Amino acid sequence: MNTQFNKITRVMKSNTAALCGTAMLAMLSAPAVTAQEAATDDVEVIEVSGIRSSLTSALLEKREATNLIEVIQADDVGKLPDQNLAEVLENITGIQITRTAGVGTGVQIRGTNSNRVEINGVSTVGSGSGRSGISFEDVNASIISSVEVTKAPDAKTIEGSVGGTVNLRTIRPLELSETLGSVRVQLEDSSLSTESATPRFSGAFGDNWETDAGKFGFVASGSYTEQEAVSFRPRTDRDNLSNIEGVPEFQGIQFLVQEQENDDYETLNLATTFEWAPNADLKFHFDAIINEQERSRDNYRIQASGVSSFREYNTPTAFETINYGTVGGVNIGSYQAALSGTIGDPLLPTQENPNLRFSSETGSRITDSTVFILGGEWQGENLKVSAEISSSSSDTTNPTLSTTVNFINPNCDIEGNSRNENCTPFIYDLSGGSLAWGINFDSPWAPSVADLTNPANVVLDQVDVGRNINENAEDAFRVDFEYYVDTVDFINTVDFGFRYNKSSHKFEDIDDRIGGFSQMKDSPNGTLFAELLVKGPTNYGDADGRDLFISNFLLLDPDRSFSDPAGTLKILQDAVIAHDPDSPDILKVESDKNAFRDIKEETTALYVQANFELNEMIRGNIGVRYIETDIDSTGYGPNDTLETTSGSYDFLLPRLNLVITPHDDVVVRLGYGTDINRPGFNRLATGYSLAQDENSVVALGNPGLQPEEVDSFDIGVEWYFAEAAVASIGYFKKERTNIFGIDFEGAALLDDPNNLTGGLSREPGPSCPGGGFYNPTVIPGILASDPNQIGMCVDLTKPGNDPDTTTQTGIEMAFQYDLSSFEDDLGWASGFGILANYTIQDFSGGSIVDSTSGRGLQVLGDVSIDRGLLDFSENAYNFTLYYEKFGLSARMRYTWREAFRTQDFGGGANTSGSSTLSFPVVTADRGQLNASISYDVTEQLNIGLEAVNLTEERIDQYCVAENALLCFVGLPDRRLTLGASYRF
Repeated sequence: MNTQFNKITRVMKSNTAALCGTAMLAMLSAPAVTAQEAATDDVEVIEVSGIRSSLTSALLEKREATNLIEVIQADDVGKLPDQNLAEVLENITGIQITRTAGVGTGVQIRGTNSNRVEINGVSTVGSGSGRSGISFEDVNASIISSVEVTKAPDAKTIEGSVGGTVNLRTIRPLELSETLGSVRVQLEDSSLSTESATPRFSGAFGDNWETDAGKFGFVASGSYTEQEAVSFRPRTDRDNLSNIEGVPEFQGIQFLVQEQENDDYETLNLATTFEWAPNADLKFHFDAIINEQERSRDNYRIQASGVSSFREYNTPTAFETINYGTVGGVNIGSYQAALSGTIGDPLLPTQENPNLRFSSETGSRITDSTVFILGGEWQGENLKVSAEISSSSSDTTNPTLSTTVNFINPNCDIEGNSRNENCTPFIYDLSGGSLAWGINFDSPWAPSVADLTNPANVVLDQVDVGRNINENAEDAFRVDFEYYVDTVDFINTVDFGFRYNKSSHKFEDIDDRIGGFSQMKDSPNGTLFAELLVKGPTNYGDADGRDLFISNFLLLDPDRSFSDPAGTLKILQDAVIAHDPDSPDILKVESDKNAFRDIKEETTALYVQANFELNEMIRGNIGVRYIETDIDSTGYGPNDTLETTSGSYDFLLPRLNLVITPHDDVVVRLGYGTDINRPGFNRLATGYSLAQDENSVVALGNPGLQPEEVDSFDIGVEWYFAEAAVASIGYFKKERTNIFGIDFEGAALLDDPNNLTGGLSREPGPSCPGGGFYNPTVIPGILASDPNQIGMCVDLTKPGNDPDTTTQTGIEMAFQYDLSSFEDDLGWASGFGILANYTIQDFSGGSIVDSTSGRGLQVLGDVSIDRGLLDFSENAYNFTLYYEKFGLSARMRYTWREAFRTQDFGGGANTSGSSTLSFPVVTADRGQLNASISYDVTEQLNIGLEAVNLTEERIDQYCVAENALLCFVGLPDRRLTLGASYRF
């Protein structure tokens, strides 16, 4: 007969991990699986399958764990709840995610991005300079059988995480109960794409065999995925004050941007495992995980510049009141801001009028990553020994080819025009949060559609080319011992072990630029490279139905840039030479020695841990982990010679986990632990990069940067009140010292009556008495009055350790229940179930402060705001309703997170006194609805449909404070995936 879930777990305690794995893999290897235990006096049967089976098995593993973990298991082979691993993790209480063009890419566990990602318990390395490990978009969810998140570590847990450790687990072949075989084919479509649906293929095979030499097992799973994600991102800068006679002071239009993000993903994943058990006491395993991804981005960006010159000339037709409220203890109050109007001089169509430029950004991140694991374990009478050698690597190149062309309006007076920008009249209507703008076709000198798409009316501004290289690797060896103690009643085992790893990171900045031309005499006309110019997309209104936008413009062909970059560059270079044969700007792509870094790190770790149990009510572990790390950071010094800076640190990390079972159905958890968070490799660099953009920021490194130290405390209660059901509440507290921060020094913006494009200029250098860093490569735009000036003082950042302590606290609540036990009463309705969780958290402390500078200082005055923790939402929840019965499986999940401050915004903006008024932006409250439905046509064949961002929820980003000045809007797509799977 059926029994309650809590009765089964009491007899499973002695071998929980193996039972969980067996239950999960049995579920994966049959269409409808029954979780059964051998007949004993206390063991009865639970019959579950699909969604409910995965939830039951995951809940069992969580309940029996000694430390606080969360587990999500696949409903079927290659069928986690979501297609994207970041969105899979969003199902867990205490986890929020961030998205790029609508695709989940970043994961915050308990409010922080500083987490670790493992595969089968082995460290992974990322594609950039961070320490978290492999990017979630690089691994297709279809090759992962389950995901484990460790929130409270024990002494065995590898150090290096603030919020938690994510372990991606693949199928173990020796635990298969029968031959595993499946294939899945899917098609995904983006609502904002102009291209056809993209395919996904995945499959798995596994089996095990008994032989005279022991038991052998093999499993392989793989996937090939193409995906397109599209997002429209309008931007409006109103970061300057306007004074027009007879009109109260207001924030006028400084800059307008129409941007489209278009990311194409092509991902190949392969995971294989070979296991051999010569006898019952000895087992070996070899895992190979191979990932290849190319993430291609072909963005376009249309920019209206030079509009600031008219902020004191064109009176808006409508205004809105921006209420900043009290920020940083300063009551900023309310300002009037331009809401709608026109920009330009209708009587004098000359070069002083606004400018229009078209930018095309084509770039890729091509990453090849591998994880290889060779290990074994031996079980003696009182001693268990495990040993493992692993190697993780990630090699990434970032080829880029980006161009900007300036539109020359043929209807304007170009006589004596020296600059390569020429008057275009604009109209804007920002109402309804649209940030909409376009060409004012009512102006007598407005260009026609034919003018906008004529190559003769554009000139080349600049070409940026690069192929940066990141090489990351970690080789590790570990040996773990588990000694069974029979001399002390309350101590079951003592664990101790050793781990050594060598990590490396190498980065080369390889790039160059043609142009940055500001003068007509230097700028090749579009007729010289007309074969590369194509009309841009016309569907910018598809996301929200807007009709005010620029739909006719020219771009460098992104497809040709990807397929033939060398040929594309040759045509552009030939155009430059043909235009100026005497002194052409010749492209020279080479490594920037200033930015080169080569960092090596060696870590030795030792741990000891006692596992104890007092009667049947109290169990847990207590231990300590000791680590010692040596670092060598190499870069080029002032004399163009390689120089190495060395450092070291060591930490003692105590950890305790306690589980109390005051009642059969109640579990109380208590955890305490200390961990560290290592700085990203880019923070440890000795070099730096220089860019030619006047708004670029020079980011220096700091090889002496110390790790953060994190003390964590957890207490929680879990009530398993019914079969496969739980209600839980937990409290956590994290104190972080030596927290990482960025010390910012802004370059001074000085009043300059000779600057006719804004009235402000930066110091030309080479000394920068007003602050900042002298960048000799800058080609000034609007922040210099001398058109021939090269170089200027720019903003400077440098990583540092915050001397104060920061504190994060939070409460996590979760609920899981289904109606399957009421089948006799409810019939078909007994297939419903729900999952819900809610997280509320708080952050305090720290001494990092953002202060107004540049135009931010002019508009807001002297205001400072505590930085706090970026990407941190105080409140978040998600609710899942699912149905499973009669072969039908459906799931609908709504996720919501409260507003958070971030430096992730689009349109080429920056926080250096302009664009965002000196501060990180505030991403507003946002929810998202995902849904899926599938049906078992036969025991082998299943068809299904999945939807991401079903209601196409927008992303609003405000400057300074939530619901204050709307600066950026994101309009991501809705993606539908139709597919079928077949089991053999």
